[in-house]
Amino acid sequence: MTISEPVYTTRETVKRALDQGEVARNNVNIDRAIESASRNIESVCHRIFHPRVATKLYDWPNDQNALTWRLWLDGNDLISLSAASSGGTAIPVANINLEPNQYGPPYTRVEIDIGTSSAFGGGSTHQQDISLTGLWGFNDDHVSNGATIEALDATETGIDVNATASSQVGVGSILKIDSERMLVTDRVQLDTTINVGGAGLTNSKGDTALTVSDGTQFAVNEVLLIDSERVLITDIGGNVLVIERAFDGTNSAAHTTSADIYAPRTLTVSRGALGSTAATHSSGVAVTTWKVPPGIRQLATAEAIHELMQEQTGWFRTMSASSVFGGTSKRAASLEALIELRDQVYRTYGRKARTRTV
Repeated sequence: MTISEPVYTTRETVKRALDQGEVARNNVNIDRAIESASRNIESVCHRIFHPRVATKLYDWPNDQNALTWRLWLDGNDLISLSAASSGGTAIPVANINLEPNQYGPPYTRVEIDIGTSSAFGGGSTHQQDISLTGLWGFNDDHVSNGATIEALDATETGIDVNATASSQVGVGSILKIDSERMLVTDRVQLDTTINVGGAGLTNSKGDTALTVSDGTQFAVNEVLLIDSERVLITDIGGNVLVIERAFDGTNSAAHTTSADIYAPRTLTVSRGALGSTAATHSSGVAVTTWKVPPGIRQLATAEAIHELMQEQTGWFRTMSASSVFGGTSKRAASLEALIELRDQVYRTYGRKARTRTV
């Protein structure tokens, strides 16, 4: 199983929190837990956070008991509007106000500008009279995370990226390259074309200086594969990479000069995701990642970890406690911190139900 739907944390984030190695079985379990956690958060908060281009239909008139120029979007949040119609008649987007407008998206209702001649209604029936096309979700915030290092056609699902993207993009990330969105479903090792230099590396965790011919081709937090050992770059000084040895569940080993250095710089992606259209892209195009709201990312990680740990103990996870009479006793693991985080996220991001009179 791989990530198939938008999620709110990445495989790498969960693995580092659990300090788990790169094992295929672990990846499958982690991906499943991440998807489960993400869907649970949406259910609890009553909203979808990731951006998606889509067309949504609304009845008019309906049972909202709203003003004749106002339409509540119910369980849908709107980021931007690109087209609208009612009764088969197009409504200029400029004639529609997105509300509430004090802070920007997400918008929870739309209103016809009453200073224009536009209006809702006019269809042969009230059913699905209004059509709204736009970008739906909580936000469309992105951060720059490197660039592609190859040109892409509209069908390729393996994207080669530079070291910056390799160090910051994870399985589950939502990418935006030009106007196309992509969902990262896996990462594959790619030869960096740079080899181990200097005197090589000894079989010692204390040997943490990796000499290369060009240090600018790597990035801090990038995980490298040398022979069968993974190492984490913690700092870079010129052409010397400061590394953490035996990373990600591997064992330290000696590596000779000129040994190949690999990095997970090929991203396996789903093309044309979230309502976007697959397209061609030039080499060197910026790779941006959708920015998950901070509390949502934290809760998704915590919920995934909780599910994984409970599964490992048959949902009877306990913790030891010292007894004043000596020895230890076991009791159910406390979930107070997780429950508090859930409450905090709901207070911050939860969409409260709007009461209607029907």
